[in-house]
Amino acid sequence: MITILGPTACGKTELAARLAYDLDAEIISADSRQVYRGMDIGTGKDLDDYTVNGKQIPYHLIDICKPGEKYNLFCFQQDFHGAYNDIISRGKLPILCGGTGLYIESVLRGYSLSPVPQNPELRQSLEGKSLEELTMILKELKAKTGSTMHNTTDVDSCQRAIRAIEIEAHNLHTPMDRRMMPPVDSLVVGINIDRNLRRERITKRLKQRLDNGMVDEIRGILASGVSPDDLIYYGLEYKYVTLYVIGKLSYDEMFRQLEIAIHQFAKRQMTWFRGMERRGTKIHWIDSQLNIEEKIKLIKQLWQ
Repeated sequence: MITILGPTACGKTELAARLAYDLDAEIISADSRQVYRGMDIGTGKDLDDYTVNGKQIPYHLIDICKPGEKYNLFCFQQDFHGAYNDIISRGKLPILCGGTGLYIESVLRGYSLSPVPQNPELRQSLEGKSLEELTMILKELKAKTGSTMHNTTDVDSCQRAIRAIEIEAHNLHTPMDRRMMPPVDSLVVGINIDRNLRRERITKRLKQRLDNGMVDEIRGILASGVSPDDLIYYGLEYKYVTLYVIGKLSYDEMFRQLEIAIHQFAKRQMTWFRGMERRGTKIHWIDSQLNIEEKIKLIKQLWQ
């Protein structure tokens, strides 16, 4: 398998699709929000990128859930291995592509996970606590479990924090189901993008998404019956644009706060990838400013 990772707005999808075209490969998405149908503009699916020279590149784990459903790491592991085994069985090469570092690391290293049920008593005891209080509780639990699973800086809503606490508390008191997933051997390529260029691209892309109808997309999802809280749970675009649509933020406040949040998110992605390297994953970094032919040539050399 080849894995292509990098922060938001670095050009991963286009590169993965072009590489898949050359190698007759199929793409498995490692993006925690692109699994949702109808959440297209805000998650940056860029589905047009999967057509290369008139050929449709097969992709997996995109548009597999309804908005409002909760998709998690355990679900991703199951779905990844289903897609991976299917691709391998047909003699094709899988290319894993995305920016959700936890998802990528879970399959490369073979995390042992079990489904964690909701804990109504725990949820009730946490109700009314601030995000800061919940983050402190999560940090204390992580110190006890030694977990690397939840990045406390990535918990950007009370709902997400409570779920993370629920999982860590379950793992503290319940022996993990020993269904070890096999680690997957992969060449791992990272797209290294200059910080200032990354910031410039993020701002430009945010403006494009808003011009292309992101607000209307979110209005439509809300009109379909998905609650504002469920959309806010998904974070970033869905959090801030929903707050604008329901009248909690002005347009300018929404744009400014969302822009800052995406910059912070990209920084956290890079922090996670550096952590993966410290934990033993070899990432071959290539410069985002190389043209696509040069990038593909480098990856092919590494793959041989």
